Amino acid sequence: MPKPPLVLLSCGEPSGDVYAGELLDRLRALRPDVQCFGLGGDHVAAAGGQLLAHVRDVAVVGLVEVLRHLSELRAVFDRILAEVDRRSPDVAVLVDYPDFNLRLARELHKRRIPVVYYVSPQVWAWRRGRIRQIRRHVARMLVLFPFEEDVYRRAGVPVTFVGHPLVERVQPVVDRAGFLTEIGLDPSRPVLALLPGSRPGEVAHNLPPLRGAVELLRARRPEVQCVIAAAPTLPESDFGAGVPLVFGQAHALLSSATVGVVASGTATVEAALLDLPMVVVYRLAPLTFALGRPFVRLRRFAMVNLIAGRDVVPELIQRRFTPERVAAEALGLLDDLSRREAMRRDLAEVRSRLGGPGASMRAAQAVAAMLP
Repeated sequence: MPKPPLVLLSCGEPSGDVYAGELLDRLRALRPDVQCFGLGGDHVAAAGGQLLAHVRDVAVVGLVEVLRHLSELRAVFDRILAEVDRRSPDVAVLVDYPDFNLRLARELHKRRIPVVYYVSPQVWAWRRGRIRQIRRHVARMLVLFPFEEDVYRRAGVPVTFVGHPLVERVQPVVDRAGFLTEIGLDPSRPVLALLPGSRPGEVAHNLPPLRGAVELLRARRPEVQCVIAAAPTLPESDFGAGVPLVFGQAHALLSSATVGVVASGTATVEAALLDLPMVVVYRLAPLTFALGRPFVRLRRFAMVNLIAGRDVVPELIQRRFTPERVAAEALGLLDDLSRREAMRRDLAEVRSRLGGPGASMRAAQAVAAMLP
């Protein structure tokens, strides 16, 4: 009997685990005999992947934080390569997580294992030299945004725009009033949703100014209800007391809120898909930001603004991310219905550029085409 096709999968972050799990699920629908091993999380495991390491062991953000965890990351890297040498996968699917995965792509290329890279590193934003690495070591890029396809095509990298998997994953809550009542809020009063990030480092940097903004808002507009959407992978102790928490129900909260204050990243795309006017915020460790800032080529950071090619939502990044500015921007949206409606029209344009449903299946088809 022929050997079943074997796939190496590598993703090192919670969002990558979701996308990788969906891709593997669709791939197994196309090729039921496929086997998979590598670095992933609960979603990859649920789709049938054999985990050599879990994303919670490697999900760190920022140069300083990576340096602190270098030995653990190296151990995972070596474990994966040892298993690659033992099992010789037919294809590797690397999902985002570029500092780790681009190094892995180089080693896989040496071993003549074709690499499919799903969810592009932000080469259009910084470290553009990575495109040369990608051109040498990656057989095909699968990108989520149409402007990324143009970047790679101009660089001579084989690329396919598959669209964003969140388009079919993100659904609004059916009963807004019922949901808000269930979590202890009054549906007749305005709701401000706070999303500080999905990783411990993000929460540690983003939450303090958000909590400061909540105090200012409560003093100025006591009728505004503030609630934090907490990632289900994080402990409640990471968030402290005083602001209500909702775990694992971010989409329901985003679709029920009046305005959101959202950490830059995937959550801003989710908020756009759910038609939520928002303020985008983000803060890194000061040293990490100082070391990385000279290499950043962008004036805009929020994915929503990058997709639109203009300023659709306000951004408060690093030093601009203060309680006073967050409170002022949030109040500006809460108090001005016409401004919220104008932002919703812009968000509709962003949604139209994210591709139709079926991104995970299109990605799986591209991987299946490379299997024996």
